[in-house]
Amino acid sequence: MDDIKTYMQQVGQDARAASRIMAQAGTAKKNRALENIAAAILSGTAQLITANAKDIATARVNGLDAASIDRLTLTEKSVRSIAEGLLQIAALPDPIGEISDLKYRPSGIQVGKMRVPLGVIGIIYESRPNVTADAAGLCLKSGNAAILRGGSEAIHSNQAIAACVHQGLREAGLPETAVQVINTTDRAAVGELITMREYVDVIVPRGGKSLIARIAEEARVPVIKHLDGICHVYIDDEADLEKAIRIADNAKTQRYGVCNTMETLLVAASVAPNVLPQLCKIYLDKGVELRGDEAACKLVTPMAIATEEDWRTEYLAPILSVRVVAGLDDAITHINTYGSQHTDSIVTENYTKAMRFLREVDSSSVMVNVSTRFADGFEYGLGAEIGISTDKIHARGPVGLEGLTSQKFIVLGSGQIRN
Repeated sequence: MDDIKTYMQQVGQDARAASRIMAQAGTAKKNRALENIAAAILSGTAQLITANAKDIATARVNGLDAASIDRLTLTEKSVRSIAEGLLQIAALPDPIGEISDLKYRPSGIQVGKMRVPLGVIGIIYESRPNVTADAAGLCLKSGNAAILRGGSEAIHSNQAIAACVHQGLREAGLPETAVQVINTTDRAAVGELITMREYVDVIVPRGGKSLIARIAEEARVPVIKHLDGICHVYIDDEADLEKAIRIADNAKTQRYGVCNTMETLLVAASVAPNVLPQLCKIYLDKGVELRGDEAACKLVTPMAIATEEDWRTEYLAPILSVRVVAGLDDAITHINTYGSQHTDSIVTENYTKAMRFLREVDSSSVMVNVSTRFADGFEYGLGAEIGISTDKIHARGPVGLEGLTSQKFIVLGSGQIRN
């Protein structure tokens, strides 16, 4: 334990020193680092997949579930996607130093705001090695230093990606300690990281509900978090049903084990007899277990009765809750009661209803006529994301570059003194 504490203190000190250099780094140098990292990742694809294979083999021996193994797996396609995400970040405008809201006051002074880095960002995540590159890239471009603590199940993959990150930083003339991947799987390292207020400015946890709840409870450093992804699609009585079926199918079955997958389908009572039998046949053919309220079960025979707990559950699996609702008011009430303020979508051709849904659903991403699977930093044009925030302070929704910065007031004068 003493060794872990000493190690983490050194990591914190190095990160704080690196953060000062990163805050001063110019856009060209940061972009060069990102491009170098992307190139190193592409040229090292074979090595990354080999390292990842060790993690997958261990995960299978340890009985990791299918959804977790899916999140853990790297392929040639996903490695290319990681590199593309880094290049997208490089192509984005640099937010650091941006001045906004500059206004003259009666005294003659000008008051405005300047965007600045947060400093040192600690990211704690589980079986998704792509997060190592995404988080590193976003922290670098936003002028921050990063301390990354991946899950033990991805230790080989994370270290292999970290080597590419360090190579890119080194070639760009930036400190390798700007991104540090914790090299121990000891959970005590997490306990140290989330309490090092002198070195760490914010913690971003990515993983299961138990991990995030623990960190939110024990952290002495501010946390950007979401606990659940209980996402909904509501099919309105004025929906284009062909469009609705396509969206609701994709929102659930495109991937099961991610936080922006639909977990509850809501259908207006007047269109439920027309849409539910067709849609649920698609789900059943794909092996999705259905749990519905009484009205849904009458329309679709191979469906179990849902419990109260089902409406509050993020399955991350081929299981779907289905509820027939009276209409828009009932749908909004259900979402705001049982949802996790992550992502919710309405399918409707009625503009007024769509605008009401956007205004009244209290979630970090609210959508019209589109799959919830688009709630993602890459799809939003952020290049990548460091996580999804369902908090209401500072950052909300996918956290990209701006979410990793703050603003400070700046005042410009010409010799004014206050009387």
